[in-house]
Amino acid sequence: MHSTDIHTVFIVVGMLFLLGLLTDSIGRRTKLPRVTLLFVFGFLLGPEVSNLLPAATQGWFGLIANIALLLVGFSLGGKMTLSTLRRNGKCVLYVSTSVVMITVIVVSGGLSLIGAPLTLAILLAGIATATDPATTLDAINETNAEGEFTDTLVGVVSIDDAWGLIVFSALLAAVSLGNGDHSGVTLMITAVWELVGAVILGLVLGFPMAYMSSRLPAGKTLLLEVLGMVLLCGGLAMYLEVSYLLSAMVLGMVVANFAEHQERSFYEVEEIEWPFMILFFVLTGASLQLDSLSSIWSLVLAFVVLRTLARALGAIPGAKLANAPTSVKHWIGLCLLPQAGVAVGMALIAATEFPDIADTIIQVVVVATIVFELIGPIVTRMCLVKAGETRIHSSKYASIK
Repeated sequence: MHSTDIHTVFIVVGMLFLLGLLTDSIGRRTKLPRVTLLFVFGFLLGPEVSNLLPAATQGWFGLIANIALLLVGFSLGGKMTLSTLRRNGKCVLYVSTSVVMITVIVVSGGLSLIGAPLTLAILLAGIATATDPATTLDAINETNAEGEFTDTLVGVVSIDDAWGLIVFSALLAAVSLGNGDHSGVTLMITAVWELVGAVILGLVLGFPMAYMSSRLPAGKTLLLEVLGMVLLCGGLAMYLEVSYLLSAMVLGMVVANFAEHQERSFYEVEEIEWPFMILFFVLTGASLQLDSLSSIWSLVLAFVVLRTLARALGAIPGAKLANAPTSVKHWIGLCLLPQAGVAVGMALIAATEFPDIADTIIQVVVVATIVFELIGPIVTRMCLVKAGETRIHSSKYASIK
């Protein structure tokens, strides 16, 4: 890398970190989520508006996104302790299953009714099950939310993408077989390995990490161990072609349940997680392109409305079966609106398998993802406030029923 490239990196990263500081200040004064602010700032800095970010920054996105999601996955796993699972496990299982299944039914049925081809409707329904755990976790951290509703939400968002991957893979295989493509069986086997292999990898690395975490002092030494193991987990997951997000979650779960003073490992992650999240959300906003919206706006609108409706209604049957509190029935589904990298990854897979509708799938998912990343954090934060488990002033949302 030339010296000119290095100084550009330093200037851009430095300015973006200061931008993150600004969003914290604005967020405290306006009650707007940091994620939404960062996304908007990224869009304003990107090629669609001011084009102030160097083109080279788009090359950073893959690395930054992977590191950010690995740290998020590890943090989510850390919240899945045995005591929490005993208390909320039944509710998490019922609610997450209910949300995923109703999302598939409502989105596929609704898109078919407005005239979308059946293959496209089914594939978009499978993609609609994906969520964005990074955004949800940040909303929880930003509002200092604690309680039964928050614990249930963390559990649901932790396994929601796993259910989503299973359902999406099954739908993809079914559509492939229905079209006479016998690679559908291969797709299903690959999907099973992606999930099972991720769990195995998380367990294999988790127990040695729990042992080391129990014997290392807090501070720089423990930070090196946490970073080293999380990045090693992510790298091995990618090499083995299993879900690196799920591997990181299982890694965090093992440490949270079997390490002594397990909370120290997660304190170390909190210290380094936010800088990566700043870069991740700004670069996501900068990647927004509006030129393709004119030809697909009606399909995007239908997808956004149907997915929002499905999320709002999806948790109710599961919550009733689990005898969950009223707050879970009313608000937890809407907390699952944010959607990001996993959905785009699903879209790319579907596009590869069905090249004749590839452009439509990618365009709809990318634009819808942007919409959900803008409104999702705001809605999630409102729902956390309505559930009564946040430590922020809630009068701003008092009129929302």
